[in-house]
Amino acid sequence: MITAFVTSFVFVVLAEMGDKTQLLAMAFATRYRWQTVMWGVFAATVLNHLFAVVVGNYITHFMPMSYIQIVAAVSFILFGLWTIRGDELQGEDKETGRSPFWTVAIAFFMAEMGDKTQLATVALAAQFNTIIPVWLGTTTGMMLADGIGIIIGIVLGKKIPERAVKWSAAIIFILFGLFGLYESVPKYLLTAANMAGTSIMTVLLIYLTYRLGKQNPNADEK
Repeated sequence: MITAFVTSFVFVVLAEMGDKTQLLAMAFATRYRWQTVMWGVFAATVLNHLFAVVVGNYITHFMPMSYIQIVAAVSFILFGLWTIRGDELQGEDKETGRSPFWTVAIAFFMAEMGDKTQLATVALAAQFNTIIPVWLGTTTGMMLADGIGIIIGIVLGKKIPERAVKWSAAIIFILFGLFGLYESVPKYLLTAANMAGTSIMTVLLIYLTYRLGKQNPNADEK
């Protein structure tokens, strides 16, 4: 399914911009050869996202698709809020006694467990009810996003415009989630009052998440 591949690719690229695992790849690129970092990221992503798409596809066997679509839509809104709040490294880039490749691969695999890109992969696999296109799309998206982070942040010695990228990605996630809710919830719930209330609640959550992110001293905004 081309739609599943393209959607998965775009969403993971957006989710990975400014994410903890992209920061981790950039940190490792200051220490090891960028080729080694990319191969380590690739190995970790292939395994991690294969696990994620299998879990997402398995969910469709015991949960009605209408429920999955609602859960996926809500999860995309949460991913948008997560993106606004920002991520930070918590020691994943520390030195180990392993070879550079295994250091990167293991650290990246562990950092990706429970991260929003992995959870987005689960949601996408459940929503599209397919494995290979989503797996290929999310893996390709991760490699592109982390490659951009390494090349721009390290090789060219420049910084990604984090604020613009973060807010653009977050808004796209949230709008996609709201549209998904509109498409999947029972039609009798689509009253003017409910839609207005949902919009107000979403704006309030965006504001509160932004304020929480501002209070985090490690979540600098460029």
